[in-house]
Parts: sequence; structure tokens; C-alpha cells
Amino acid sequence: MRPESRLRAVVGNWKLNGSLSTNEALLAGLRAGWQGASGALVGVCVPSPYLSQVQTSLSGSSLAWGAQDVSAQQGGAFTGEVSALMVAEFGARLAIVGHSERRALFGDTDASVAAKFGRARAAGLTPILCVGETLAEREAGRTNEVVSRQLAAVLDVHGANGIAQSILAYEPVWAIGTGKTATSAQAQEVHAHLRSVVAQLDAGVASAVTILYGGSVKASNAAELFACPDVDGGLVGGASLVLDEFLGICRAL
Repeated sequence: MRPESRLRAVVGNWKLNGSLSTNEALLAGLRAGWQGASGALVGVCVPSPYLSQVQTSLSGSSLAWGAQDVSAQQGGAFTGEVSALMVAEFGARLAIVGHSERRALFGDTDASVAAKFGRARAAGLTPILCVGETLAEREAGRTNEVVSRQLAAVLDVHGANGIAQSILAYEPVWAIGTGKTATSAQAQEVHAHLRSVVAQLDAGVASAVTILYGGSVKASNAAELFACPDVDGGLVGGASLVLDEFLGICRAL
């Protein structure tokens, strides 16, 4: 059974999408359509150029916002990078680190993800740490091994206290943007495993940490997924760009 005190959350990940005009309509709709719920966090992680727009649109509302990545560096000669401190200056609360697309397409390693996690925390952001396996890894029976390694890379550096001040997200790579979704039983199994890994260091932190499911979450499957005792909400990709769909997912919390 999920503890009443555990934060439930839905966070939209816009990925490489958006424009000033379409963002304005979506953000206005979110602000009007979501009035908040006790013990729940709803937010969006947007491309960094839109952080100022999101701050202006959502300030004073119950909605949170953040970035899709932060640099492992604090500052210096790193052209094109965006630091966690820069993100925080826009009133952001959240930062995704370790998303599977960053790992697969941009070379993020377990070590660099741990560094980004630390930069986010130091800047006062809540990291959303993503872990997940590919289809080949799942079919080889390596799911728990892979997600344990990815989580351990952060635990080894930042400990249970670091995880206590973060959000975890399980995103099966084979279910992201494919229309495929892990069954509620599959999601629950991995979420429970992640909680058990944290429990080896601190059972209290393990019980309290929020773990989101990410992988083709839709309004039609959100309630079933979120009913699982260790699934505390969703990290939502494409559906977060569709107002009614995203609000439907949020209302399943």
C-alpha cells in the first residue's frame, strides 16, 4: 500500500518540441485546467529557450517547471551547455537527468548522469533520475541488473540522502514513443525492485521516494498504472503536448 505522505507526480517532457505560440496556448490551458491536488505535483520540463516563457506563464500557479537536462559542469569553457544554476534562475523546480535519449544519442554515461544529478541538487533543483532497459536487455532477462546499475551509480556518489531529495523515473526504452506500454504488473515489478535497491541503504527513504513510470503513458492507461502501490505517477512524453490528454493523465493521480 502506498504511504499517504508519498508525493504523487505527473511531469511532462516536451522533448524537442514547442514554439512560442503553441506553448502559450498549452500553458494557458494547463493553468486553467489543473487547480492542484493534495499530495500531488504536476509540472513540465521544457527546452531551455522556453524557460523564461514558462516562468512567466506559470508563476503563481500550482504547476512546476524545469529543464530536460543540465550540464555536468558548473561553468566555464563548455560552449552550448546549460548549467543547473542557470536553470534555477528561471524559478525552475525540476531537472530531468539520465533520460534514455540522452544516454543513447548524446553519450551520457552512468558517471556523467551522477555528476548532473549532483549539479541539479546543488542548484536547489529536484532531479528526476531516469533509469530503464532496452528491449534486448529485457528479453535477455537483464532488466533488474540494468536499472540497478544505473541507480547504484548515483547512490554510490550521493547516497540515500541524495535519493531522498529526488524523484526516480522508470522508463523502459522499448516503450518510449513506440505506443507500447509496460503492463501494470511489469511496471510494478520494476518499481518495487528499485525501491528494494534504495532500501538496502535506507528503508525509510525507499518507502518515501517518488517513482514515476515513463513509457507511452496515456489518459486511457494512467489510472491502472498509478493504482500500483509502487507507481507514484508518470513522466509523460508526447501526451504532454496534447492538453486534454495530459490533463486526463494528471487527473488519474
